[in-house]
Amino acid sequence: MCGIAFIIIQIITALVNGTAELSRCLILCTWMAVFCVLRYVLHSISTSLSHHATFYVLSNTRIRLLDKLAALPLGAVLDRSSGAYKNIIVEHVDSIETTLAHLLPEMTANIAGALAVLAVLFLEDWRMGFSMLIVIPLGILCFMSMLRGYSEKFQRTVTSTKALNDTAVEYISGIEVIKAFGQSKTSYAKVVFAAKEGADCFIDWMRGSLFGQVAGMAIFPSTLLGILPVGCLLYMHRTLSAETFLAVICAFFRRYAAADHCPFLY
Repeated sequence: MCGIAFIIIQIITALVNGTAELSRCLILCTWMAVFCVLRYVLHSISTSLSHHATFYVLSNTRIRLLDKLAALPLGAVLDRSSGAYKNIIVEHVDSIETTLAHLLPEMTANIAGALAVLAVLFLEDWRMGFSMLIVIPLGILCFMSMLRGYSEKFQRTVTSTKALNDTAVEYISGIEVIKAFGQSKTSYAKVVFAAKEGADCFIDWMRGSLFGQVAGMAIFPSTLLGILPVGCLLYMHRTLSAETFLAVICAFFRRYAAADHCPFLY
């Protein structure tokens, strides 16, 4: 919210109307600087707290998993490979970190800021508020195209990752026997094949999703595609004042600069 700084709208309105005073503008600029510094301070505090909480959750989750593993019957433990346990305890638990440490605090802040900008646009002129929403359906369609074949692609990555973990653990655990019987090349070839298969499944998945992601990230932030033509049309018909039009554009750019790499929230 501090990064939006709607104060600049007041300065633009005063300049366009010819009512701007130097002392008043200096005071407003000072407040903008304070909000800018405060935004980074609060963001640092939020990031620090979220990471402390996240690593506590990850540590506690791994401890509980190991306690559960120790309580299982030996036969049930031996039914799974050590690579599978490593994949669950290390990779699967570690995948939670991004959601807890970044997505929750940053997404919350950006959603609040985006809603505030949208509210201001509707207060300034409801027609300009709706013009900002024109690109949303197009962006959603682009991102939805990334979900084609999701189940099959996800299952392939899980299978290949498990196979890579099993092969690597088997190779490292039996390295003495492998060298003793001269099977280094054969065993190493299995590791190379598993690693290549694991990389290929992720590369194929990302390549298939590239167009939808790029198109979505290009369209979602481009709300000016609706704001500029609609605003110009309304201004030409003299149903929208110049100061309101400039204030709307200014609010858009302030939000664009403040958003933290999240195109949906521009």
